[in-house]
Amino acid sequence: MSRLYYYYHRRLSRLGRHTPDSYRDHRPVILLCIMAVILFESPVHGQRYSMGRFHADHPYIQYTGRIDFTNPKLPRFWQPGVYVTVRFKGHGCYIIVNDEVLWGKNHNYLEVVVDGKVKRIQTKASRDTIDISGNLSDGEHTLVICKDTEANIGYIELVGFMFHEIVKPLSPPKRKIEFIGNSITCGTGADLSEIPCGKGVWQDQHNAYMSYGPVTARTLNAQYHLSAVSGIGLMRSCCNMNIIMPQVFDKISMRNDTINWDFNKYQPDVVTVCLGQNDGIQDSTSFCDNYIAFLKQLRKYYPKAMMICLTSPMADERLAAFMKRSLASIVKTVNDNGDKKVTRYFFSKQYHNGCDSHPDLAEHQQIAKELTAFIKKTMTW
Repeated sequence: MSRLYYYYHRRLSRLGRHTPDSYRDHRPVILLCIMAVILFESPVHGQRYSMGRFHADHPYIQYTGRIDFTNPKLPRFWQPGVYVTVRFKGHGCYIIVNDEVLWGKNHNYLEVVVDGKVKRIQTKASRDTIDISGNLSDGEHTLVICKDTEANIGYIELVGFMFHEIVKPLSPPKRKIEFIGNSITCGTGADLSEIPCGKGVWQDQHNAYMSYGPVTARTLNAQYHLSAVSGIGLMRSCCNMNIIMPQVFDKISMRNDTINWDFNKYQPDVVTVCLGQNDGIQDSTSFCDNYIAFLKQLRKYYPKAMMICLTSPMADERLAAFMKRSLASIVKTVNDNGDKKVTRYFFSKQYHNGCDSHPDLAEHQQIAKELTAFIKKTMTW
């Protein structure tokens, strides 16, 4: 590099002494060209071009969640909590993703976890190359990427990775859990670590990775799916939404009610249902009938799963009382009709310290602690 610099320095000197003013005026441009060459050949940037590029269809990359593999080189996912796991070797790593940039302005948040160290980042363009090298050693590393934001913020496509060597993956956990719910299960309004409530845009406080479901699953060493949509209800949704959970549950993109999901791809051991917050207090008979019908729908998809009906963690006193009465009746009816693998859990208090009275991250940890203990006891895990 020093010889290259010396050569161009001499050329510039000669231009300055022996050329007309028109050539001399181009010296800033020539300097920029020199700096570009130097930067390209520097060790920091040079390592990026010495890495291998591993496309999204590489067999060593593990995917968990409802994902559209129509184009296997650009797997596309909408749902919060979808995560990708890959192991690699070396001190450099880049993630390449496409963001839908829905409406020309929405940018997704991703949770990037390297060897257990968590960092939340936001995409900046329709195609991002994200450098997560940091202070990595030359040894083996495990990387997890999780979609923190909801389906209505747009899809993410994984293009691939750049690192020195991809490593054969470990076997995923055998236990599987699915968490069905609304904005609480999505992790909406939970993360105030960077932008406080009322500031920025709606998705700035989303954090699916640190919501109660994934925290519970990781504690129990289980895989997880989040089948959740903000504002959705069992029989009535809020915010002028024209969908309800029983209608969209069989879709890859639930919020858009599009692309059929193959339930054979993921058969959970445990399914939790956390609906009712957006329904509010309804006619008891109607609510119970709709809930039982949904449980029967779930049983067709998951013949062996243990189903746990949950009260809403953010329910006020009146709604919590209604849900406790309703769920007790629902579970008894289903059990009496022969399905013994349905039970219920009532959260101990209201969790509402996040944005728009949602649980914040600390409260999601507490919710997860309650639910983890119940699942562990119920499943003898």
